[in-house]
Amino acid sequence: MFPSRRVSAVTSALAGVLCAAGLIASPAHAAGVTLTVAHTGAQFSSIQSAVNAVPDNSSTPYTISIAAGTYAEYLTVPATKLHLTMLGATGNPADVRIDGSRYNGLAKPGGGTYGTEGSATVHVKADGFTAQHLTFRNLFSRQANPSVTGTQAVALAMEGDRQTYLDCDFYGHQDTLLSWNSTAARSLRQYVRGGEVDGDVDFIFGNGTLVVDRSHINLLSDDGFTSGYLAAPATFGSNRYGILLTGDTVTSTFAAGRLYLGRAWKPSGDAVPQMVVRQTSLPAAIRTDGPWTGISGATWTPGRYGEYANTGPGATVNSARPQLSAADAAAFTAAAYLAGGDGWNPAQ
Repeated sequence: MFPSRRVSAVTSALAGVLCAAGLIASPAHAAGVTLTVAHTGAQFSSIQSAVNAVPDNSSTPYTISIAAGTYAEYLTVPATKLHLTMLGATGNPADVRIDGSRYNGLAKPGGGTYGTEGSATVHVKADGFTAQHLTFRNLFSRQANPSVTGTQAVALAMEGDRQTYLDCDFYGHQDTLLSWNSTAARSLRQYVRGGEVDGDVDFIFGNGTLVVDRSHINLLSDDGFTSGYLAAPATFGSNRYGILLTGDTVTSTFAAGRLYLGRAWKPSGDAVPQMVVRQTSLPAAIRTDGPWTGISGATWTPGRYGEYANTGPGATVNSARPQLSAADAAAFTAAAYLAGGDGWNPAQ
């Protein structure tokens, strides 16, 4: 954990104490209704039961305050649960963990398998959703289950617009963090700021518009893969913006040259994946040549990928690594990715 994360946690915890004492106002509790979750002594003993208690399509903001503990549950936030915030009560994401271990090939009751999206520990379909100070984990291990096929195992599936994740941690191996949109007719935007994203293969992926801002991104090398892939964009060709990594710090224990920035994923004929990595610290494990590749024969499309002002031993500039000019980079910022038609800007 980085010193800045420790300072953030201490600051958040101090703010929580001052809020409880009535010395300062808590923004999350400034308006609306608050529901509490804890293993004992709260209104609800599971997070899902608290979500279910939120009225459908309500104009009133609801906050679900979750006490320290590990919550072993598969959580769904339906599209009808609008203006909802889920808040880790201690201010430290390590204290409040939501854990699952489903994987793509796991048999479902009644037949079939869960599939990649269905493997998610937490699935958020609602617009206007915010999470803060929480950890989302999928603990499935490919190495511990060598006979398993379909090893994708999602920690969080995001399938709603204007979703914000502040100081949250995401842990998995293959396919940790999914931004998913079932149709190109509607643009879905998600914003992750701070916290940590852990995984090894395609672990920031999907066809929505996703910004990961000032986060620690850690490529794991402990689950049997010999190469790692930071992201797998599957952006619709009609959408200008796909995945943006900005101001992040990437770390890994993989050997030099074993990591790809990303590989194009084309799950449908209208996918033309898009991704930019900017002002991010990259480790020596990133491939010097050919850091962009594809899945199942897909190829990355020049003009839809780029780097800008990256630093660290992995920030090589050569003909295989397209760089944005300063003028071009001005159009590939967090604000530009997230603005849409309504000017949404949670990155302020």
